[in-house]
Amino acid sequence: QDAKYRFLDRIYPWMVELRQQRQVLLVGDVNIAHHEKDLKNWKGNLKNSGFLPEERAWMTRLLTEGGYVDVYRRLHPDETEAAYTWWSNRGQAWAKNVGWRIDYHLATPALAETARQASVYKAQRFSDHAPLTIDYDFRL
Repeated sequence: QDAKYRFLDRIYPWMVELRQQRQVLLVGDVNIAHHEKDLKNWKGNLKNSGFLPEERAWMTRLLTEGGYVDVYRRLHPDETEAAYTWWSNRGQAWAKNVGWRIDYHLATPALAETARQASVYKAQRFSDHAPLTIDYDFRL
């Protein structure tokens, strides 16, 4: 957990600086469920890595002061279970859809505005994560 906090402390200023230079899209497993609606069993995970208050505060800071946008949440502000991107390999979590939303597209505002649709691909299981796909309408 200490290594995770050190990483978050180092990447935050870099992301803010990068945002001042160009449009940015960070895609991947951030390993933080930001809000209660981002995991099935939030009450049972209040003291677990991935849903700790310090981690969630970091995400809030990135999405406010840092100026980034959670693109999936922009398109689906209230969605819960359909948004999950990770399931534990224990306790039939996949079968019971006891998941977490910990995979993100984090974008600068102008880039986030070009997002048109988002989905989590669950038709086939590749790993404990499911691919989060977002379609953007912009030219490289």
